[in-house]
Parts: sequence; structure tokens; C-alpha cells
Amino acid sequence: MKKYAYNEITYRQYVFFIYKTQIGIGVLTLPRALSEQAGSDGWIPIVLGWAVVVLASALIISVMKKHPQDTLYDLLRRYFGKWIGGLFSMLWVLYGALAASVVLYTTVNIMRMWIMPQTSPFWMIVLLSFPLYTIGRNGVRVLGRFAEFVYFFTLWMYPLLLYAVPESRLLHLLPLFKDGWNPLMVTFQTTMPSYLGFEMAFLLHPFLKEKQKALRGVVTASTMTMLLYLFIFILCTTYFGPEGVKRYLWPTLNLMKAVELEVVERFEIFFLSFYYIIISMTIIPYLFMAAFGTAQLMGKQDHSRHLLVLLGLIIVLSVFYPLNYEQAEQWTTTFGMAGIGFAFTFPLLLWGYVTISRKMRGGKPS
Repeated sequence: MKKYAYNEITYRQYVFFIYKTQIGIGVLTLPRALSEQAGSDGWIPIVLGWAVVVLASALIISVMKKHPQDTLYDLLRRYFGKWIGGLFSMLWVLYGALAASVVLYTTVNIMRMWIMPQTSPFWMIVLLSFPLYTIGRNGVRVLGRFAEFVYFFTLWMYPLLLYAVPESRLLHLLPLFKDGWNPLMVTFQTTMPSYLGFEMAFLLHPFLKEKQKALRGVVTASTMTMLLYLFIFILCTTYFGPEGVKRYLWPTLNLMKAVELEVVERFEIFFLSFYYIIISMTIIPYLFMAAFGTAQLMGKQDHSRHLLVLLGLIIVLSVFYPLNYEQAEQWTTTFGMAGIGFAFTFPLLLWGYVTISRKMRGGKPS
């Protein structure tokens, strides 16, 4: 009998879940970050980053398909025992909590700078926590349906950026490789955190109905992410120029000023209001990762109370440690470094350990 038979998700929900987890703050900040280090060649690390994500995804699925009914937390206890496995599980819980906190704080900072500069960050986090809890307290099936809803509900947003095409200049993308390969390798490290979210495959694999499509689903989601990043970067670079992009903290929002509609005067504010729906689908999976992890460690099925405690801690933290833009950037950098370790290095090490462990047992499962 399937362990999570009553909480399964479809292949399409699986793809949208991972894709929407990846699409977060990176859409707003990546064009500037890449332009600062690689100029007009910033699109190349986006493609290289996608290739690395595919390799890391293959390692994750290779490990998970050996125990198709286990989540990451089950797998860690299976191979490392109660105490060491529990320690690794707590590290993943902290990683999920850090990711959710960073994205939530960054979202609040963006909304304060663009929409509500006089509003207290504390009350904004309190208000935003209500929908996060309402959705996040549910199981994976509901989260998968929400991811599907968010995808189709916000599908109209990015094509509106095409309003900037008439004033864009493709010559801004030339010449290619003008500074050689070294800047591209440095920028590669900047690109990888924007792909984070594919590691959700560790948690989603046992809930997926068609597990034989697990790898295809992660690759599809990451390819969608790559194409969106390429679209945003090329549009920002050709519109502002490789030097002009560097002047804006969030060039994608500035690009929205090119959209002129008779019924909306400042479309970038309208866009940002709807964009919270997209960002919520980045915050909620990481909140779920942390709350589900602590519930698993305590042998509980219901993670809703754990989620409530986690959101409470995030709210309390905002009182004693209010973040300005510079501090949020530092937290984002820390999250990026942690993400590279958890999403790229960890799968490689775990795959190696599991492979060696099974060979020592003569191919028998642990």
C-alpha cells in the first residue's frame, strides 16, 4: 500500500510545484546581478546553470527511486540512523526556514519601497502570514493544486513585458565573450541560487503518482525556469543596455514602466501586487519543508501546528531584527551559499553514499 496514497499529486502539479518554487525573487534581481559581472553575456551562465541543475536533479531522482515511498527525511533516517539522520534532517529544516524567511523579508522590503513605504514591516509580515498559513497547513495535494492555480492565474503577466520590445535594441547583446570565460564562471555562482527549488523533488517524489516521470518533471520545470530567465534578461539588457541595467535594483519592475494601459497609470505597482501570488508559491514550499520536517522528526502526521510556530518565530524575529535592504541582501547571499550546498553538493554526496552502501550490501536495499 502506498504510504501517501491520499495525498498524491499529478505530473502536471509536480512540474508546476517545482517551477513556481524556483520563480521568486530571481526574476526581479537576476538581470542586474548578471550584468554587473558578465555584462551582455549574462545569458550564458543561465544556460550553464540549467545544465548543472539537470545533473543535480538526476542525482536526486536516482537516490529517491531506490525508495519510492520515502521522503528525504525518511531516507536520512534509513541510511544514517536515528541520531545522525535526525541531525541531517534538522539541517534541512533550518534550510527551509531560512529560505522562507529570506524570501518573505525580501518581498516585504520590495513592497515597502514600491507601494507602502510608511507601513511597518512587522504588520506587513503579520498580514502576509495569514494566507501563507491558510494554504501551507494543508497537504501536498492542496499545495500542488495551488501551484497549478498560480501558474494559470498569473500566466498573463510576463507577456506584458513585450511592450518594451519596440524600444529594445538587439545590438546591446553584442559582442559575445567580450571579456572571455572568467567573468562567466564567476557569474555562474550568482546564477545558481535563482534555480533553487528543484530540490523539492526530495520531498515530492513519494507523493507523485507517475514516479517514472519524476526526472522528466524536474527537467521540464527547470527548463521553463531557464526560458523565463533568458526572456527577462534579454529583454532587460536590450531595453536598458548592459550598463543601464546596473542602475536599477529590480530592473524587471522598472521595465514594467514601459507598459502603458489606459486603465492603469503605474502598471509596475499593479504587477507587483499580483506578483506576491507568485512569490507566495516560493515561500510556502519552503515553509512546508521546515514544518513537515519537524513533524516527521516528532512522529506527527499533522504539520499545521509546526507551521504556526515557525511563522510565529519569523514574526517575532522581525520585531527584534528588522531588516533593511542591505541586511536582506546579506541574508540572500547566505541563503544562496546554503542553497548551493544543500541543492547541489548534498545530492552528489548522498548519491555517492547510497551507491557505496548498497554495493557493500550486495545490491540489497538498506
